[in-house]
Amino acid sequence: MQLGLKDFKRFEKQIILKNVGVAGQKKIFNAKVLIIGIGGLGCPLLTYLAASGVGTIGIADPDKIEISNLNRQTLFTSNDIGKYKVDQAKYSIKRINNKIRIKVFKKKITLKNIKSVIRDFDIICDGTDNFETRYLVNDECKKMKKILISAAISKFDGHLYKFNFKKKTSCYRCFMPEMPVIERNCETDGIFSPVAGILGSLQANEVLKTIIGLRNSLDNQMMIFDSIKINLRKIKLSSNPECKNKC
Repeated sequence: MQLGLKDFKRFEKQIILKNVGVAGQKKIFNAKVLIIGIGGLGCPLLTYLAASGVGTIGIADPDKIEISNLNRQTLFTSNDIGKYKVDQAKYSIKRINNKIRIKVFKKKITLKNIKSVIRDFDIICDGTDNFETRYLVNDECKKMKKILISAAISKFDGHLYKFNFKKKTSCYRCFMPEMPVIERNCETDGIFSPVAGILGSLQANEVLKTIIGLRNSLDNQMMIFDSIKINLRKIKLSSNPECKNKC
């Protein structure tokens, strides 16, 4: 994808940044990013990636919009209840930037289809709310040497982490070897809606930093956000010699 005159005007506030420039914007245009889960995290993530000019974005989610989604899933309105999230997200995003390519996967990510879904994308973003999918995405990204940027939210808190599987690195199983017996998510614990917007935006920030090659990324680190105390902290994620992925 080439930068035209209208593109320079649209993205001029990014292009004038010293660490972005024309070269960085071209990298953003040519990037291919997959978002798994178009919910509280996926909506702001998708919005900012599209607005920033990411050229190709895949969106994967099998669910339909419910009224309980509307307090935090900002791409949807009351008129969208009952529609598929991916269809309405594509419609809303095309109104923001009709030049980008949106590839829709109206399906649940499973062991049978995950390889074909993530194959053509450079960066995989996990915004799902269940451990089964989170572990599956982690394991397949490890096998296929993808970059994984994942976020999760619950109550008033959230966390964000990045694994660049193109090189030797730890993985999700290094610090959580097996799935918890009890599933905890927004459905069971609730979620303070601004936390979804903040973590989804931070996830977009990390994706764009990765695309243009900015230093100080979250490689092998987890960022933890506490919205009550307005506190951010980072912890290092070390490889576990007993990890089943042989990290």
